[in-house]
Amino acid sequence: MSRVHVAGTPRAALLAESNPRSDYVVMTRITAAEFVDILRIVSARIDEAREHLGELDGAIGDADHGRTMSEGFAAVVRDAQDAAARGTGASDLLPIAARSFLDAVGATAGPLYAGGFQEAGRRLSGRTEFADADILVFLAGLGDGIAGRGKAVPGDKTMMDAFGPAMRAAAASEAAGESTAAALRAAALGAAEGREATRTMVASKGRAARLGTRSLGHVDPGAASAAVLVDALREAFEALLARRGGGR
Repeated sequence: MSRVHVAGTPRAALLAESNPRSDYVVMTRITAAEFVDILRIVSARIDEAREHLGELDGAIGDADHGRTMSEGFAAVVRDAQDAAARGTGASDLLPIAARSFLDAVGATAGPLYAGGFQEAGRRLSGRTEFADADILVFLAGLGDGIAGRGKAVPGDKTMMDAFGPAMRAAAASEAAGESTAAALRAAALGAAEGREATRTMVASKGRAARLGTRSLGHVDPGAASAAVLVDALREAFEALLARRGGGR
C-alpha cells in the first residue's frame, strides 16, 4: 500500500507514521488492480441479482435488464483486468469500461452506462492511482453521465431515482467531514430508499412509460440495479479497507 501524506511537511509525515492515532491525515491510494477488484465485486453482485432484475423488468418492460447489466459489467471487468495487467493507469480504465459496456449491451442501458463511465473518466483523468475519495468522484461522475445521456429527472421512475439520492447522500456526508466509507454507506442507504420510492411513481421514460398508471406499484428495474451497484461499491471499498487493516 502506498501512502501520500497530506499534512504538508516531512515532519508531519514522520509524526503520522510514528503515531497512528495522531490527528495528521494520511491518504491512501487505490491502484488500477484494486479498482478492478472493486469493479469485480460490483459485477458479481449485479450477476447475483440478474434473475430478480429480470423479474422486475418483466413486470413493466421486456425482462432483459438483468441479463444486459450482468453481461455489461462482466465485459467491463474482463477488459479492465486485461488493461490493468498491461500497466494501464486507474483513470484510463474508465473509457475502456465505457467502450466495453456499450459493445456488450445494445439495450438502453448500454449508452447510458457508457456515458456514465465516460464522465467519470473525464473527472478523474490523468490519475495513475485513485485516492480513496475518488470513489465518490467516480460515483458522482457515473450518475451525472447517465443523467446527461438519458435526460431523466427525479420522479421519472428511472435509475436516476436511485443514483440521485445516493449522490446527494454521499456529497452531504463528505461535506460533513465524514470518511469515504461513511459516505458510501450513506449513498447505499439513499439508493435503497430511492429504489423503493419508485413504487409510487408513474413511468415517463422508456418502455415502461407506455403503461402509464399501470406502472404504479412496481419497482423500477434500473433503480434496482443502481441500488445494487451503489451497495456493491460500499462493500468493495470496505473489503479494500479490511485488506489494509483499517477504515471507519
